[in-house]
Amino acid sequence: MPTGLRARDAARRATTKLRDAGVPEPEASAEVLLSELLGVRRGEVRFYDRPLTEEQARLYERWIGRRANREPVQRILGLAYFRNLVLRLNEATLIPRPDTESVVDAALERLDARGGGGVVLDVGTGSGAIAISIAQERPSSTVHATDVSAEALGAACRNATENGASVRFHRADLFAGLPIPERTVDLLVSNPPYIEAGTLRKLASEVREWDPRPALDGGPDGLLFYRRIFDEAPPLLKDGADVVLEVGDVQGDAVLDLGEKAGFAPLGLREDLAGTPRAALLGWEG
Repeated sequence: MPTGLRARDAARRATTKLRDAGVPEPEASAEVLLSELLGVRRGEVRFYDRPLTEEQARLYERWIGRRANREPVQRILGLAYFRNLVLRLNEATLIPRPDTESVVDAALERLDARGGGGVVLDVGTGSGAIAISIAQERPSSTVHATDVSAEALGAACRNATENGASVRFHRADLFAGLPIPERTVDLLVSNPPYIEAGTLRKLASEVREWDPRPALDGGPDGLLFYRRIFDEAPPLLKDGADVVLEVGDVQGDAVLDLGEKAGFAPLGLREDLAGTPRAALLGWEG
């Protein structure tokens, strides 16, 4: 980028470069990266008339080059925005997506039906997006979260601290060895890996090349972890506990069916903002 270029002109040049490279939504990427660089809101970028400094121009050019190579904006910045949170990311954490906010909404509704509190267990927490959101928005709840990855838990712990949320993190393969008494969990929530193993290579490169495979791979039919959850969770669940699970675009009915066969009561599906069924709701009666 030329030194002295005005910020809004730099965004236009970057948009053209990203469009020529085949990057989806190039204008959004160019503006978000520039807004983070300048410390202003994205909507202000188009009216920002000050020139970039030499250092800003060099950094922005590097960022745009990385985005042109299909590195996600969140990976370039090392952070993602989710509900009220700013979440730090590392190589072991999935980038939290807006679709998952509908899962949090469903979980909060179930907690509110219990008076706004209770014991919550988030399985496979990754960056901590779900657990930290619940702990922050319903502080009367006791929130536990697990992940098999120590690196992911490190990021989640930092995110909880930086966002002022109280979450008890545990390293575990789903439920194994958790220091949680039996039959005490009121709400189980999870965004498990649910992509069919054979279709991983067909994912957009932003996902395929940059999200950790263990957070994506749901086995041959994408349902491996749902079966494990339904099989392994019951000893920890109170009678009448709620279960809220994120599901893939066409998996909702299959997940409800699996749960019903395992003794859970299917309670329906919750749509995301695009109208796609995104959360499967079930109840456990013991």
